[in-house]
Amino acid sequence: MSVTLTASDKLTIRSAAYGAVALLAAADVAGAPHKAATAGSLSLYASTGPVGHVLAEKKPGVRIEGRTAAAMADHVLPALTASVALLKQQDPAAADDFRQAVLVAVDSAARAHKGEPSPTAAVMAGKIAAALDADSVGGGR
Repeated sequence: MSVTLTASDKLTIRSAAYGAVALLAAADVAGAPHKAATAGSLSLYASTGPVGHVLAEKKPGVRIEGRTAAAMADHVLPALTASVALLKQQDPAAADDFRQAVLVAVDSAARAHKGEPSPTAAVMAGKIAAALDADSVGGGR
């Protein structure tokens, strides 16, 4: 199945994915947030398929709103759910690819400082995973 996305759809997907990495980095401030952001972003950039093409685009407009983890989460978590729903409408496999790409990026970010993620990072990773799954268990947040 083919995926046809508008510029707005692509921006939502990129903002959600890179926002998840930024959110994880913000939650792990006691660790190495810059390393977490770099590791997660590189992981997203290495994604393949239609989702990989969208995530690799160097288009302006991706903005991560908020100065605190709570404020960022208010924007990023719903965007993750919306991205999965948007992709699922066109191609369930693309939605799965997006979900997997974000989860791998979050895991990469959480482990950027070598070792297990901090408890704070682990909780935030769980919230990100829940947002990615929200569409499949009752229509979002």
